[in-house]
Amino acid sequence: MKKQRLFIRTMILLVLGAAVVYTLYANFTKDDVKKVAVGKKAPDFVLTDMNGEQHRLSDYEGKGVLLNFWATWCKPCEREMPYMDKQYQENKEEDVQILAVNIGESDVVVNEFIKKHDLTFPILNDKKQEVQTVYGIGNLPITFLIAPDGNVVNVHEGEIINEQVVIDMIKEIKP
Repeated sequence: MKKQRLFIRTMILLVLGAAVVYTLYANFTKDDVKKVAVGKKAPDFVLTDMNGEQHRLSDYEGKGVLLNFWATWCKPCEREMPYMDKQYQENKEEDVQILAVNIGESDVVVNEFIKKHDLTFPILNDKKQEVQTVYGIGNLPITFLIAPDGNVVNVHEGEIINEQVVIDMIKEIKP
């Protein structure tokens, strides 16, 4: 009986020790995740929007692209959506494209969000979170400003606090 208790206690301690080691490792290496850097070419991807149309980032070369990563559960993401939609409406005839990439949620959830906020700009779904991984996305929201030549000119981490910020972003990437 004593040997059995000793074995169980030892196993529990080993599992706890492994969890502590993994947590420390994950915390110390989280900054090693490669994020897309300013001045570098934005990684190309193909994602489908909620209307079933495919969007390839490289198809927008020659246009400025405001690329936003978001989720429906993210309150800051929700607050910035109307600013982007309004600027999409005002700039869709210009050489600027706004793309919002949802991170891994179901089409049903995303479509409900779109209807609730009456969004008109392309909402892409990264269901397998492959683009999120390539871009090194951690916290949401995050917005990449991509120049007409395909290079990242700025990265805005966190909430877009008002519409003027979106206007300034568009000026930064307008050809």
